[in-house]
Amino acid sequence: MTIATPNHNAVLLLGDARFELAKVASESVDLIVTSPPYANQRANTYGGVKPADYAAWFLPIAGELQRVLKPTGTFILNVKEPAVNGERHTHVIEIILEMRKQGWLWTEEFVWHKKNCYPGKWPNRFRDAWERLLQFNKQRKFKMNQQAVMVPVGDWYDNRMRNLSETDRTRDESKVGSGFGKKVENWLGRDMVYPTNVLHGATECGNRNHSAVFPYWLPEWFIDLFTDPGDTVLDPFMGSGTTAFAALDKGRNVIGIEMHEPYYNELKQRLTQDARLAI
Repeated sequence: MTIATPNHNAVLLLGDARFELAKVASESVDLIVTSPPYANQRANTYGGVKPADYAAWFLPIAGELQRVLKPTGTFILNVKEPAVNGERHTHVIEIILEMRKQGWLWTEEFVWHKKNCYPGKWPNRFRDAWERLLQFNKQRKFKMNQQAVMVPVGDWYDNRMRNLSETDRTRDESKVGSGFGKKVENWLGRDMVYPTNVLHGATECGNRNHSAVFPYWLPEWFIDLFTDPGDTVLDPFMGSGTTAFAALDKGRNVIGIEMHEPYYNELKQRLTQDARLAI
């Protein structure tokens, strides 16, 4: 099904991503943002892939995603490992290593800090208050609009910049020989700076009908960073469609795949009833 306006399209595919991705043209997608069903979770809707089988299940999908992504595109994968028999499972590490063998570059890892995480109790660990978002690319040079996600300079600025030392006015090389260094004076007079790779944001969202919904701001942030208006964003595990709505709101085209028919039908209805869109 295709939902269209003069400026952008939403193509919705009902079915398993392992097969539906074959309908997507090669090198036609600018950004992939997705969160596949986590291991051992949502068995009633997605089958509940076991941790030991997860990498083998996901790697053929990763191969298709590599085919449909443009050379300058980016793939953001939100995935988290469970604890099994008292320890973290290794399937996320396995996915990273095997995707590198497929030719992917593991370019960056973002951490989503859940500011509103509630307490929990386990005998040998604490509540997770974070999730990882792995960035993969096909080549070292890719589209990245860093200025689109700049943030206010922060409270540290007034005290730190009030009295610059001589060291602050030159490149201060790392004392441990790592090759890294900084020149604090470079940030003098700046109102906006680049963010870190830790994203602080709540998990709350408006859609309560899906068991694992992205907060709207999360895909929106990556859409701002890695795409331009008119680009195409793909979510092969569309769920309630948060990525789709964020992309459409930004004037991007969308391709979404969902195998759970009730979620697919709900999203189709929401999009067709939205005053901005027409079939």
